[in-house]
Amino acid sequence: MSVHDDITSVQRSLDDLHRSLGRLEHQIGTEGLEMRRVRLDADHLRESVALLRAAAAAPDTARRPDLVTISDTPYDISLWTDSDDEGLGARDRRAP
Repeated sequence: MSVHDDITSVQRSLDDLHRSLGRLEHQIGTEGLEMRRVRLDADHLRESVALLRAAAAAPDTARRPDLVTISDTPYDISLWTDSDDEGLGARDRRAP
């Protein structure tokens, strides 16, 4: 089976769960904390499967981050004239 077929199978199972929960709610009501919690969990599963379907449909090249080339040339020393060397203290002072 392909990923698409597996996701479709999971979606069908969740649809069956949704229908079963509807029948159960009709029998015992929706007032109980347990029923609301099960309904919320089932809704979260449906949302997660929808996200999974969208991620599976996206091309693989979109998942890789863009690479950034860092030059080997030295930085311009004037960038650092107004800062102290981190962890070494100021240039004209002694460490305690």
